[in-house]
Amino acid sequence: MELKILPRNIADMIAAGEVVQRPASVVKELLENAVDAGATQVAVAVTDAGRTLIQVVDDGTGMSPDDAVLCFERHATSKIATAEDLHEITTFGFRGEALASIAAVADVVLRTRREEDEVGVEVEFSGSEHLSTRMVAAPKGSNFAVRNLFYNIPARRKFLKSDTVEFRHILEEFQRVALTRPEIGFSLSHNGRDIHVLKPAKSLKFRIMDLLGPGVVGELTDIQADTTLVRIHGFVGRPESAKKTLGNQFLFVNGRYFRSPYLHKAVMKAYEALVPEGTTPSYFIYLEVDPATIDVNIHPTKTEIKFEEDSVVFQTLYACVREATARGGAGGDIEFDNPEARELPVMGPRFGEYRPVSVPTAGVDLSYNPFETGDKYLDDRDFAPRETVRPSYTVDKHEDYGKLFEDRTMPTAQVLLVQGKYILTQSASGVMAVSVRRARERILYDRFLKVLGREAHVSQNALFPVQVEVGVDGRLLLEEHSDLLHRLGFDIDPFGNDSVVVNGVPEGYGTEEGKVRTMVGDLLLILSDDHGALPEMMEQALAQKFAVLGASGGEKLTSPVEAQRLVDAFLATDNPEFTPSGRRIISILSLDELEKRF
Repeated sequence: MELKILPRNIADMIAAGEVVQRPASVVKELLENAVDAGATQVAVAVTDAGRTLIQVVDDGTGMSPDDAVLCFERHATSKIATAEDLHEITTFGFRGEALASIAAVADVVLRTRREEDEVGVEVEFSGSEHLSTRMVAAPKGSNFAVRNLFYNIPARRKFLKSDTVEFRHILEEFQRVALTRPEIGFSLSHNGRDIHVLKPAKSLKFRIMDLLGPGVVGELTDIQADTTLVRIHGFVGRPESAKKTLGNQFLFVNGRYFRSPYLHKAVMKAYEALVPEGTTPSYFIYLEVDPATIDVNIHPTKTEIKFEEDSVVFQTLYACVREATARGGAGGDIEFDNPEARELPVMGPRFGEYRPVSVPTAGVDLSYNPFETGDKYLDDRDFAPRETVRPSYTVDKHEDYGKLFEDRTMPTAQVLLVQGKYILTQSASGVMAVSVRRARERILYDRFLKVLGREAHVSQNALFPVQVEVGVDGRLLLEEHSDLLHRLGFDIDPFGNDSVVVNGVPEGYGTEEGKVRTMVGDLLLILSDDHGALPEMMEQALAQKFAVLGASGGEKLTSPVEAQRLVDAFLATDNPEFTPSGRRIISILSLDELEKRF
């Protein structure tokens, strides 16, 4: 086969695939360029999750007319000039691929002006082709408008996720950059609605609070370490605040966000035996090292970094976080050094003498009969005999009077409830034991499966509204699946940017505030999973997860009547013997086995 050189536009589109994978990639690159340009204010506006428009405006240094055109050429950069410069990188961008890659798969208009220039310049590119250059009035800085992303790659555009999913990725990139530069003001809007308006913050902790909410900040403990190889600072979450959902885990090195399963393991090792299995604490960890000791050029998106002394960094980080978890325990919130703090009252050894505890006693007259008349009743406290009061009507004690009570006698209970966890009831061959939790799981699974198949609706339990802080990304995730949640019986409304209000839950779910808050966290975990299988398999997987969630947080059974209702309900399911995951729900103790025990 004859070799040939690819046309430039095709080569650029292939190269762009490494850098521009989705709208969030464009936001990331343009944000990082704005920060590198020395901006103090950066505004991001997106329409239709970036499909239609991504606009990033900054007040940085701007570019000359020549540089405004040259910046769209591949490998055009002002960050490096020699091979040695690759070992001293402290900026976000350096390879000069971002703008060339964006211009290869979108329509791009750039307006920019330097402070020393009287007028600015506007350049327009589309599909790597330079369409126009003209002088315009423009404020100092740069204004990038990226429209019709992937217009010339229909397959890439087709495989983008929903607007909610794509905007969540944009939000993640926005948060990562905003957390690296608390001194810079950032804003983010979507379809004309402000999502974040962040003023320059006094400190990193204020930036975290403005970005993720005061609830997150209240759970954090600061960390600090300074060695000859690495300096570490930032915050980690208290063990009791660890959550099942992943989120708010950030690692930065020299002001750059990066991913590292290796260093994440160091953090989790420090929390060993302190957090329940399957939960992850929040952390915001900033590493500062000599740029010559790391390689940031091992991944096209620059989110992976190689450390020269990775084992030393691992051990230092582990020790640093371990010390913080010990220091940030339950007693960490008491301000012992605050002279204005009120002292806790001290109860003396004779406190009980001044506040004696009295137990009331009840007097009972076992001979009292409310249907007898006369002066027989006498109070235990030496009161005078009650005066007989005759009613203004009389009732003959004939046969009909007795029937009023004969037909309302309660039947003997047919079930025995054991600590709210198990139900014992008689069966044809002996005694049947039922697991309450697994029976509930079976009932909820069948119910949810019908709902997901649009065959029925689940009634909702009313409860006092519970406000839960879930973060902006969590709120967007719940909004994305609002139709599904409503059909299942969840009544959840957005409340501000980072919270939701739970007004109702499916029948069988717990309604206590603590259980509702736990349920919302579990919901986020379930909804964040990628259910890309066949529709039938997806419905079964979702129904099973929601059933497990409801069964684990259901109200405790307190009476034989409730137990009997549960038994009747689960025996009416399609497969009352096993849960959807194949665990046994009932166990029969036969008469023969009973007789052997006596």
